[in-house]
Amino acid sequence: MIPLVSADVMRECDADAVARWGVDALVSAAGHAVAHEVHRMLGSLYGRRVAVVVGPGLNGADGVVCARVLRSRGSRVDVVRVDQQPSQLEGYALVVDAAFGLGCSRPYEFPRLAPGTRVLAVDLPSGVDADSGAVLGAPARADVTLAIGALKYAHLDGAAADFCGELRVANLGIEVPLTHALVTDEDLAGYVASHPDDHKWSHAVSVFAGSTLMPGAAALLCAGALAGGASMVQLESRGDVAKRTTLPPEVVCVKGSAPDPRSRCVVAGPGLGPDAQDWLIKRVTGFDTAMILDADALTGEILDATAQAPRVITPHLGEFHRLGGQVHDQRRIDAVRHLAARSQCVVLLKGRRTIIAAPSGETRVVNSGTANLATAGSGDVLTGMIAGAVARGHGLVDAAALSAHLHGRAGRELGPYEGASELSGAVRRILDAGSAVVTSRQK
Repeated sequence: MIPLVSADVMRECDADAVARWGVDALVSAAGHAVAHEVHRMLGSLYGRRVAVVVGPGLNGADGVVCARVLRSRGSRVDVVRVDQQPSQLEGYALVVDAAFGLGCSRPYEFPRLAPGTRVLAVDLPSGVDADSGAVLGAPARADVTLAIGALKYAHLDGAAADFCGELRVANLGIEVPLTHALVTDEDLAGYVASHPDDHKWSHAVSVFAGSTLMPGAAALLCAGALAGGASMVQLESRGDVAKRTTLPPEVVCVKGSAPDPRSRCVVAGPGLGPDAQDWLIKRVTGFDTAMILDADALTGEILDATAQAPRVITPHLGEFHRLGGQVHDQRRIDAVRHLAARSQCVVLLKGRRTIIAAPSGETRVVNSGTANLATAGSGDVLTGMIAGAVARGHGLVDAAALSAHLHGRAGRELGPYEGASELSGAVRRILDAGSAVVTSRQK
């Protein structure tokens, strides 16, 4: 995972690094890292024209070092100071934005660029607020942003995120807390854990989903749970969904009034119908087994009835608002944290960037999502995957975050006419290719 921090936390971490190594060493390391990214973006440096826009602070100092390194490697480099910058920059293969970065607190207008000019932003595009993601003035739209030390909230939240382009990180050895983080492909190692003594009930899931009118929701959720690692799936629906859709053959259909006590996780909501509240409350009240609640289970009454259980709720934006969550100025991270604290649930807010927050404030961000997931039933698959991951022993935050990242990666594997029913197969292919199944010595 890549750490995600506020501006104040980053300044504290920078100060610790300066105390250990000195400011000159830190600036030199950052400037060399920026020059390396320029080389990576251009492919070759000799004879290439590069402009480096520098401000008065450490961000500008990083840019000056970068310019010196690029010149030593044959580039033709102009250093442009913000107090002398022209209204437009032309004739450059690439422009490095090292004007303000983390320290921008006032409106700033970056010079206009000729069409086709590539932009590398150092730490952040100049002209955005690092914490809120608000746009201050007219920043350049970066092709690549090289975050220094760690990611900042503006990289992933608020209007500023759309100005960052591809995100890369130069840690530089700076020690940064991992309380809040972006999930990466490397985190999927060990997504499905096993033990030599496992049996079918070791990772069992009880499912309450589907109805006569919406049988497919149950099928998709169960397929997601199996792909996420569930070793047994018991399904109860409102109506005989097995006659109306094709369920995975491993699913056992049951009738009763409570989850099987051997289940490691209970998942409820998709496809039950808006009139299912009383039916569901009778089945889940009083249980302390981990629960994943989605769709028709996302009501205040059901949250009250399941208060004894550790829970993950997975709303889309409309359901999020219905539960009392409020998103202001595109700032989703704070809104998700507030709802998590108020509901005492782990909250996963779906979207182009999926935000996961625990009641403690611990936060994960997933940006692997794709428009391929904007199809009916894809959220049902994700809900099932989270349940499977919980049944495998992951904590609620990790189960939600890792599943959401894997779900997004699977979405990228879909063709233009493939839908949610193809997601579980894509999940399995990714896990197989990455050898993300590990065997533990102890439970």
